[in-house]
Parts: sequence; structure tokens; C-alpha cells
Amino acid sequence: MSIEIILIFIILGIVIILFALEVFPVDKIAFFIMVSLLLAKLITPEEAISGFANPATITVLALMIIAIGLETNGVISWLSKGLKNLKGLPIYLMIPIFMLIAGSISAFINTTAVVIVFIKVITELSAKYDIPSEKLLLPVSFAGIIGGSCTLMGTSTNLIVNAIAIEKGVERFTFFEFTKYGVIFLGITILIVSLLYKFLPSKGKIDISKDYNLDEYITKIIINKGSEVIGKKILDTFFHDNMEVEILRLNRDGIINDRPGKYTILKAKDQLLLRCNLENLVKLKEQKGFSVINKDSKKMTLPIIDAEGLEENIQVVEILMLPNSPLIGKSIRSVGNFDLQGAVPLAIKKRNSFRHPEDRVFRNKRDEIELRVGDRLLVEVSTKALSDLGKIDNITILQQHHEIEVKKKSKRLISLGILVIVVALSAFSIFPILQSALVGVFLMIFTKCLDLGKAYSQINWQVIFLLAGMIPLGIAMSNSGADMWIADHLLALFTEQSSTIIIGILFLVTMILSGFVSNNATAIIITPIAITIASTMQLDPKPFIMAIMFAANFSFFTPVGYQTNTLIYGMGIYKFKHFLIIGGSVSLVLWIVASLLLSGTFTV
Repeated sequence: MSIEIILIFIILGIVIILFALEVFPVDKIAFFIMVSLLLAKLITPEEAISGFANPATITVLALMIIAIGLETNGVISWLSKGLKNLKGLPIYLMIPIFMLIAGSISAFINTTAVVIVFIKVITELSAKYDIPSEKLLLPVSFAGIIGGSCTLMGTSTNLIVNAIAIEKGVERFTFFEFTKYGVIFLGITILIVSLLYKFLPSKGKIDISKDYNLDEYITKIIINKGSEVIGKKILDTFFHDNMEVEILRLNRDGIINDRPGKYTILKAKDQLLLRCNLENLVKLKEQKGFSVINKDSKKMTLPIIDAEGLEENIQVVEILMLPNSPLIGKSIRSVGNFDLQGAVPLAIKKRNSFRHPEDRVFRNKRDEIELRVGDRLLVEVSTKALSDLGKIDNITILQQHHEIEVKKKSKRLISLGILVIVVALSAFSIFPILQSALVGVFLMIFTKCLDLGKAYSQINWQVIFLLAGMIPLGIAMSNSGADMWIADHLLALFTEQSSTIIIGILFLVTMILSGFVSNNATAIIITPIAITIASTMQLDPKPFIMAIMFAANFSFFTPVGYQTNTLIYGMGIYKFKHFLIIGGSVSLVLWIVASLLLSGTFTV
């Protein structure tokens, strides 16, 4: 083993650990990959940045822009509009119908965009008709993932694997080349989830005053002059006596004290970061010595809440952060009235993270808690301003939901027509998928169905940088011979084994790895190895490549295997066991069926 291969394995090991532990965001990890490979002289400077010009990266970017245009003009909402007519069906029938519709749409539109729209629709149905959203969200996410795997443009994983295959000299995949397998997998998934739906939680309708654990809200207050706690030790205040309130941090004149001790004496103007519930937020108001801090250090008081409930014209509601929301990265201090359409931020509830439970409190030494995807923001809003709050892009009001904007029918039809053109150009091999996607972007802009300024703010740049950073890793594995080294050692194990066993092992390894590492990153690592094994054994590489395509997306047994799973897990409805039981059952069956189908043991 050469020193170059050793260096590759070291870098690869570090990358896998960083992905699995969520130490840094994926875009930062991507830059680490590029720089570390460059400093180790495993790639040239040109190769280090080649990912930004890779056809797969540009194609994913173009398709993201098209998806934004479709969502902006209400195409996805229109396609899912009929779901509201299903409100009278029993839940065991709603689940397969919702899954079938979500999977079908996801085959042609970005899966994350589709699931976001379904979250909004299901939330509205739950609020208006008391339909159990917890029985539908996870199935819809699973169906969206499977549906996205059915076509070449359905998921970025398929595009990146196709690009790698072309670079390795394998004939490019056609648009519908593997759709028949995807349809079978979608049918199996719908059947399994429909049979196991009783294992999903039953939480009922959301009630922000009762539905959450007592330690889940995070807010920041300032001690006003005249407060009864001034001059007292924390030990002698209700902060210590009340087990449902915890001081996480004290900021005094810019000096940060994490986890202040019980003998710390409180002073006027002290800023406290607290973890508590809505009831104790109200208690702080009753003390008349505290204020929640908002932008520019101005004070704002909490809403007055009587024994009967909230004030007539003031509501406290929660909003869920969806991917690409303009609120992502902001905190209670930095979110202003303009950002929230006049609503006042009160507290942040961090998303669940089974790998980082402490992140529900804070993840660094900064003085502010930043909003991330899946977090919930508690806000005070007037009834009149509630509809304006719903106009914020990529958020969902969990307490209630309103139709906020009437889309122009002409723009909706034009956008849908552009999608059909993109699909047709690629499906009939008139243009490769990259050219087809670029044509679609041009038409979206030319017909004024999309404002590029808005598109720039909604693009998931983390995915783009992830692809751009991971592609050089594949190049470095080829340059150093690491992919050949791995393939040679695997071939020694695969000697005299059938193609079913080989494909089955590759599928299983890929599926397990993508359960803890980004599915795109997993595909980039494993695909060259799979192609090398197939070529060395003089077998058709396409079944091996399709195994990687599907397996990288089929890690349903953890909530972090795919972005949509992470999103619904962060809503606090599901626990890890729900993914392990239902998702694990789906993954296990699909692994067996896929191994038999792709190896040709069974034919369709």
C-alpha cells in the first residue's frame, strides 16, 4: 500500500466521522476535503475545483432552480390540491394514496420541494379536520425518496452517479432506464408502510401549550431594574427552585458564563439564556422584572395570557423552519419585525438530533442560538397579521395554516409546460439531461416565471458545495489507485461468488453507509469501486451502478439518511425507533428484492 493510498484512507476516515457526527455543516466538510487533498498533493489545483464545473453539479443546480420556479408558481401545490378531497377517507387508505401521489410527483420534481409542500398540506388538513399528521408525514417522506429514485432527474444522487459512470467510460443512462425497478420498489414500500402504520405515533392535534416536553424551549431574557431577583443568588430564586427552568448561560457586560453556579449573584441588565416551557415564559412576565430580548437589544414583553387562553387579538404560534427559509441562520436577537412580517419572536425550540441531543440547547460558545432546518420558532402575532406571517417562504405555521396567495394560472401552466419540455427533451434523448435542464432554466427566466434574485436565496447551496467538494475525492481515489486497491481486495472475497451475492453486498454496504453519511457522498465513494469490480469481472457495470443509485437513497432506518427524513424527524413527532422499525423493514425487503432483480435472478 502506497503512502498516497494511506493518505486517502486517512482523509476518507476523517470525512466519514465528520459526516456521521455532524461536527460541521456539509459545505464546510466539502471545503475540508478540497483543501486537505490539495495540501496532500493528491490532486492538482484544477482538479480541486473541478467539482464546480462538473456536469452533475450544474445539472443539480439547474434542476433546483426549475423546482423553485414550480413551487413559486404553485405547480406542486396544484398537483397536490386534490389531497384535500381525501379528508373523509380512513387513514389506512389515505396513507397509500398520499404515498403514491408524492412518489409520482417526486419522480420529476425535486424530492425535498415536494415533501415540503406535502408538509404544508398535511399540516393544514390536521388543523382543520383533525387528520393525524403523524400517520402521514413519514410515509410521504419515504415515498418521495423512492419516487425520486425512479428517473434520472428525480434525485441528485442519480445525476452524480450517472456523471461518474460516464467519466469511467460507461454508457450514460437514459431518462427512464431504471424506472421499472423504481416503480416496483415504490409499490413494495407503500405496501410495507401501509401494513405497519400502526407502529407510527398517535399524538393527535398539535397544542403548543401542552404538546412538548418541559425543557424544550430556549429563550433569552434581560433582568430589568427593580426585579426581585437582583442581588440574590440563583440558589434563592425560582430559577433554582423550579426544575422546569434551567439557566444555560449568563451574559454580563459582554462576559459569558456558561452554566452559572447556584451561588452566582444576579444583577440588573444580566442577560440569561433559559430553557423552559410556555407556562414559565408567562411566569417571567408575571414577575414584572424580565423582558425577552429582540433585535438591537430592545425589550419586548410577552403576550398577556389569561386563564381562559390567549388574548383575543394576540396569538402565540409556532413556525417550522423548512429548507431554504430566509430565517435560517438567524437568532431571536437578529430576527426583526420585517423578517417575521410584524410577528415578535419569543423562543426557539431546537430540532431533535439523536446524534447531538445537546444541540437542542446550543452547539457553540456564541451568545445566540441560530435557527436551523427543523427548528421551531415561538412567535407572538396578532390575528390580523397571521396571514402575512404565512407569506414567508419555506416556513409552516404549525398552529394553523391559510391559503396565502393566489397564483396566476397562466404562470402555473407555463411552468408546468416547461417541466414537460425538460422531461421530454431528456426522455426522448433529444438532449442530455444537462442541456435539457439548462433549457428549462432559460425558459423559466425568459417567460418571467422565476425571479433569479429569489431563486438565489432559495437554492440549497450546501448540496452544491457538497457535490463540488466530494467529486475531487473521487478523482484523488483514482489518482492514488485507492479505488483499484479496494476493488482488488474485494474481488478476492468475491471469487466464485454469483453476481447476486456481489451486488447484494455492495447494496448493503452502500445502504448502511448512507444511513450515517450523506447519500451523495456515499455514492461518490462507492460508485467507482463498483464499476471497477464489474469491469474486472467482465460483467455489465450498469446493474452494479444502479445498485449504488438505489442503495444510497434507501437508508430509511435512520432519520439522517436523507434530507426529508431529517426534516420530519426534527419536527419532534417521530422517534428513532419509528425509523428503525418501519424504515428498517422497508430497507431490508428492498435490499433483498433489489439484489435479485438487479442481478437478473428475477426479471421484469
